[in-house]
Amino acid sequence: MKLRRSFFARSVHDVAPELVGATLLVDGVGGRIVEVEAYHHEDPAAHSFGGRRTVRNASMFGPPGHAYVYRSYGIHWCLNFVCEEGSAVLIRALEPSHGLDTMAARRGTDEPRLLAAGPGRLTQALGIAGEHDGLPLDHPPFALYAAGDAEVEVGPRIGITKAAELPWRYAEAGSRFVSRPLGSRRSS
Repeated sequence: MKLRRSFFARSVHDVAPELVGATLLVDGVGGRIVEVEAYHHEDPAAHSFGGRRTVRNASMFGPPGHAYVYRSYGIHWCLNFVCEEGSAVLIRALEPSHGLDTMAARRGTDEPRLLAAGPGRLTQALGIAGEHDGLPLDHPPFALYAAGDAEVEVGPRIGITKAAELPWRYAEAGSRFVSRPLGSRRSS
């Protein structure tokens, strides 16, 4: 079943764990989402913290079910799914299954584990860039399909300095495609 924008019109804390196991395709290239992080508008690590709207974070204040794409440290793109206003889910890793040759060519490696493990690798493998910012997730080039049963682990976020201890990182238990293993806390 395809996910519609209405799926995202709720708390980022409900959406994030339900995305683990969902299938994400961009122009037919992608796979199962195995790792995400939640960013809430009251979270000091969120780009929307304090209600500050900028050109960069404008999509976070737009309607749910749209992409928020930004460049991290001026190096790589990051893909987020907008939920309630000012909140989004960062897509950290997926298990590649569609368009492996395309992903390998974009990444310069055919090692499946290295194709989309980490936000920068993921966007490079999927061909995500600034022009995807603000696009609806239920229309091409995106296609999102609901998750099957996935055992989800919960742990602290990584790669940030503020509120890193919050257990807002969700990953598929035992997946070798996550960017970095989590601890052993389980949410379902």
